[in-house]
Amino acid sequence: MRSLRIHICAVAVTVLPVSPILWMGSVPADAQATDSTRRSQEPLFTSRDAIVAVGFAGIAAAAIPLDRSFGEYLQGAPQTNRFFKRVAVTVEAIAEPGAFFIGGALYAAGRLSDNERMADLGLHGTEAIVIGLAITSVIKYAAGRARPFVDNNKPHDFEFGRGFKGHEYRSFPSGHSLIGFAAAAVVTDEARRWRPESVWYVGPAMYGGALLIGASRMYDNRHWASDVIVGAAIGIVSGRKIVRYHHTHPDNRIDRWLLGVSISNGAGGRQTRLIVMPER
Repeated sequence: MRSLRIHICAVAVTVLPVSPILWMGSVPADAQATDSTRRSQEPLFTSRDAIVAVGFAGIAAAAIPLDRSFGEYLQGAPQTNRFFKRVAVTVEAIAEPGAFFIGGALYAAGRLSDNERMADLGLHGTEAIVIGLAITSVIKYAAGRARPFVDNNKPHDFEFGRGFKGHEYRSFPSGHSLIGFAAAAVVTDEARRWRPESVWYVGPAMYGGALLIGASRMYDNRHWASDVIVGAAIGIVSGRKIVRYHHTHPDNRIDRWLLGVSISNGAGGRQTRLIVMPER
């Protein structure tokens, strides 16, 4: 029962900020097609991305000497301690496994209700998370960083390849933070395309929730602050690039395969259109 309440809460927290925009998407599919942006000639990755990556790397490197202090503060301040005791389990469940349930539910509901925006959000959010997790998994196994609960006095405890020895040596970077920030990036960027004036509340709600996930992992002694920073960076890049790619390449194979099913009301009743194979 507790698990069910947590997952219901997870869906509500994720969907509520964008629900007005999603249900504006229950207009006919032809009208929704205008949400896709025109094909861009700009490369998917640019020099700006390299600058951002260097910036995040610098912040993470600067945070490593302070990792121990950040963790001690979250666990030691009485008011902060009480807060995270109440919310840590819930917000971590929102990230994993909640994000996959949410993404799958949005995609399925969008397909069944002919709401392309909802299906789009579920598909692209899940895709960004899967790609981001693949990247972080490679780094986790290679970096071999010990989690704080192994020894919270050794934030510099890295050893190449040690991640294969067990989960306690897969601290860097944070997968939960990746999930939270990838979802936040996708939802915020999709909202910016659908209804730009909504970003002022969608963005803070989603990124604030993602930050809470990362802080909860630090409170639980599962991650250092620098783990959270790098996980957030990978999540943001994954989310934003997935959205940009799909909307500047609206005829891509993934969307044609998975968003190529529509159910609509026709003269003879409900009609289903299924594209089994993508157009060549």
